[in-house]
Amino acid sequence: MTYRVTTRRLARDGSMASYAIVYALRWNRVGRGVQLVATLQSVESDARPELAHMVAKLLQPLVGQPMTYLVAPDGSRIDLVDPDGLWQRVLGSAHDVGAGSGQPEARQMADILASLPAAERDKLATSDIRALVAHAATLPLAGEGVTVEQVGTLKTISRRQKAGAAGPQPLEIDLSWTVDTVTGLVMAERRQSWMGTATGGRTLVEERVRALDPAVSNGEVS
Repeated sequence: MTYRVTTRRLARDGSMASYAIVYALRWNRVGRGVQLVATLQSVESDARPELAHMVAKLLQPLVGQPMTYLVAPDGSRIDLVDPDGLWQRVLGSAHDVGAGSGQPEARQMADILASLPAAERDKLATSDIRALVAHAATLPLAGEGVTVEQVGTLKTISRRQKAGAAGPQPLEIDLSWTVDTVTGLVMAERRQSWMGTATGGRTLVEERVRALDPAVSNGEVS
């Protein structure tokens, strides 16, 4: 199963720069729960070379590192197995790259990764994977700006909200999730951030899309 996370941001020249992270996923039954092994395969970008290079360097130590999770039988929790061991491997890889490259920025990136607080380490390594399981992600099913639509086994949840301080042109956030109600997996998630314009329109300033290949949903997660 392939899992692709794409972020697009408005560049200074008015174009949208894209960054994509591609994972390979493997699911296995373990007792009443499910084991998920996620491996980051590649980091891709069409941004300016210096920006793309910076993003790739930050995530490069995670590429090829298998991350093992246990998903609770009811999908309410997804836990990373041996997070300390994972981070030791990641830091070891980062320091090896820094030492082998002879480039000061590579060594500096390794030092930055080593100094991250535990919460930031967890977010960097696992936030995309934790977003896969609908119950664990605590998706909104009711409330202001929320709509829910069911078509067959797929449930689509949408929400519009304003972000930041109130003003004449507040930032608007459009969110949507498509959930396979048989497996409990979030098959697609989209977050779009819009800035109001003086003419009453909207300009997209950032978009994040997480997407699974729907052809491989086979009821492994309930």
